[in-house]
Amino acid sequence: MLTRLFLIIALFVAPAAVSAQGVVSSADPRATQAGQEILREGGSAADAAMAMMLALTVVEPQSSGIGGGGFLVHHDASNKRTQTIDGRETAPAAATPDRFVGPDGKPVPFRDAFPGGLSVGVPGNIALMAETHRRWGKLPWERLFQPAIRLAEQGFTVSKSTAGFLRQVAPLWKDFPAAQAIYWKDGAPLAEGALVRNPDLAVTLSTIALKGPEGFYAGPVAADIEKAVAGAELNPAPLTLADLAAYRAKERAPVCAPYRTYKICGMGPPSSGGVTVLQILKLVERFNLKRLGKDDPRSWHVIAEAMKLAYADRDKWIGDSDFVSVPVAGLIDPAYLKKRAGRISLTRPLGTYEAGTPPGAEPRTAAASGEVPSTTHFVAVDAAGNVASMTSTIEGIFGSQLVADGFFLNNELTDFSFAPEKNGAPLANRVEAGKRPRSSMSPTIVYDAKGRPVFALGSAGGPRIIMHVAKTLIGWIDFGLPAAEAIALPNIYFGGDATLVEKDTFLSEMQADLTRYNGLVSSSDLGSKVNAAEYVDGAWRGAADPRSEGTALSE
Repeated sequence: MLTRLFLIIALFVAPAAVSAQGVVSSADPRATQAGQEILREGGSAADAAMAMMLALTVVEPQSSGIGGGGFLVHHDASNKRTQTIDGRETAPAAATPDRFVGPDGKPVPFRDAFPGGLSVGVPGNIALMAETHRRWGKLPWERLFQPAIRLAEQGFTVSKSTAGFLRQVAPLWKDFPAAQAIYWKDGAPLAEGALVRNPDLAVTLSTIALKGPEGFYAGPVAADIEKAVAGAELNPAPLTLADLAAYRAKERAPVCAPYRTYKICGMGPPSSGGVTVLQILKLVERFNLKRLGKDDPRSWHVIAEAMKLAYADRDKWIGDSDFVSVPVAGLIDPAYLKKRAGRISLTRPLGTYEAGTPPGAEPRTAAASGEVPSTTHFVAVDAAGNVASMTSTIEGIFGSQLVADGFFLNNELTDFSFAPEKNGAPLANRVEAGKRPRSSMSPTIVYDAKGRPVFALGSAGGPRIIMHVAKTLIGWIDFGLPAAEAIALPNIYFGGDATLVEKDTFLSEMQADLTRYNGLVSSSDLGSKVNAAEYVDGAWRGAADPRSEGTALSE
């Protein structure tokens, strides 16, 4: 009964938008409408994606925005190329490996590290936007800002999720008056449905619209970012005008590999998403998940085993490839993954999940990082068949809690490993000046056997992003579900020695059976915000996660 009810709710809450032309999907209806507006004016998929990124800065301030960074995977219909842009934040020049080490020589607790200036990295989203627009934009730069400026000037209502997050961070905000000035009234956080106007953000967006990226990385906006970080009540730290002026978005090689009859393309380092999603898929590939089906606990046991092995490799081998050697080719090498997959049994748990040694790997020590659930994803497809899949973030809920000129600044540096070394060896994801912290963001595009893009997706959720995306791909490819139903499948993750399954779903119903195959299994709240678009019967159809307020609209 729960299974049937869960899928009914999924399809009711997040209806698919079908179009032979373009579609957009995002985690907030106002942002989705901004993307639709741009497509209807003849904008490209890249234009629509950037308009959604800007609109989300206004209406979903807890998750993403111009004070953060992101990754874009783009399919160019004119030349059939898949390209990716890295707009991940960088550590300022003053950052050292012991940035999050206390006077006692031990890493400080996360709760002490993220609020204030110490956690803020140089934002990358505006640079990513500029590079994206230069390559694939059709409409004038300034036009893309208009929906977001309108929302900031005229006002928008606080969503249910934003209201919940405002209550959650309320105890922190005694030290953050600039945040209170926008999102509090009469000494308390705004409630759902309250109207918010953000004139400072409207001015900021108008400045960048007029001056281009220099309006963000230089001049008054840059000076105010520097001041907010250095003058923070908590953890003040230098992030200078020189740091901002030096920032560059970078094209990175996409990470692609076959799965079944499809080709899956994602983001390479410093994102761990592309590699780890591909590893999970390739590790389950020898099992006939289609025949087993979504209702067989053995399917989910196999997925859990592959997940744990892939995350072990992620923690050891992946970091910013500008600073450390990342054996990307080795990590997705068929022979290497075949050997790793051979360890997975259909009926019993492996028990221990250590990283392997992929071809081309240098000696390395494994360590996890402090990534937390937040973030947002959006997808756009235009009438010409261009596809943009982008994940954007300010890291945790409301990032560092610092506001500069109406927007929140990220706490992205807490995605680095807090300890600079382990067992005397430097960690791949330690803090270094100019370095980009490892991420789990997983913007993805799927191609069919003829090389045509047929599915694009991504998610929020911190390190769980990888599993939300992998689960949805398995649901779509192996279980043969439409995008909306694949997204609605129960989420699965791990914690300590346990496999975690989403509570109040058919996976929690089969917990006892799954325990027989997989060992310790616990039910947990594993929310997600997946957004996607699929090509079906000659038309693109958008879909959004029923757990979120997301929507999909056609052109």
